Amino acid sequence: RRPRHPTSRPPRNTISFRSVKKHLKNKEQQRRKTAKMSQSPIAKAMIEAARTLGDSVDSIIFPPPVFHVYNPLAYARKAHEQYLARYADRQKRTLFLGMNPGPFGMMQTAVPFGEIASVRNWLGIRSGVLKPKRQHPKRPIHGFACARSEVSGQRLWGLFRQRFARPEAFFKDHFVANYCPLAFLETSGRNLTPDKLPATPARRKLEASCDAHLRKIINILQPEWIIGIGAFAKKRAQFVLADAPIRIGQILHPSPANPLANQSWAEQTEKQLRQLGLWPPTSP
Repeated sequence: RRPRHPTSRPPRNTISFRSVKKHLKNKEQQRRKTAKMSQSPIAKAMIEAARTLGDSVDSIIFPPPVFHVYNPLAYARKAHEQYLARYADRQKRTLFLGMNPGPFGMMQTAVPFGEIASVRNWLGIRSGVLKPKRQHPKRPIHGFACARSEVSGQRLWGLFRQRFARPEAFFKDHFVANYCPLAFLETSGRNLTPDKLPATPARRKLEASCDAHLRKIINILQPEWIIGIGAFAKKRAQFVLADAPIRIGQILHPSPANPLANQSWAEQTEKQLRQLGLWPPTSP
């Protein structure tokens, strides 16, 4: 007679979906715990500085023409801190300084000039963005599901990818940050940059917080150079670092709203960085 097998329990080699899900969850928790424990002191200081900045500007009330304000350091804090933990882990020779988040870049990914494909595929950051409680109906936050692309970020990170191939090679001596963490929108959904804000107590409070943060991250990263991505960022760096022995330069802003940027922006920018002595000529 053939022996009967009990039907109340599965064979030993059967693995339930629940156990696999639990294993993956435990593995992810362990990975996050390990990553947190392995953060460098510099990355930890950068994260703390970002939290201070995000909190300090979150309660500022801006008068018209500002209709809505997005703060990715709040609703996308985890994504931004992934960027800092991975790439702000050591002192840098060069700090590239942008202005503020764009609607389809940092506003969606919490990474400066954060064009979706560049952040996801080159920087390897794919999560950490939540939807804020209040959104502009014409500029919703879709995070990494956003179907639109930020041309400025595509150009900037595309140049760095072309020059250095791997993000680790670029971030060995460079870092990219924004002066202001907030995005400002008019009623129509039109982007309003910080230089276009009216001269009010709200703007002065914003600039005081952003100036303090810039001084703090410069003290942490100890760069030799600050490169303003556009004139506004350069001017703020010059104001903040008036007495500091740090060299300040400028590259062309990659925005398509800038007519000069639509004429071989990458070639023009490489030439500017070579003239400053930051990037040697590439081999033919």
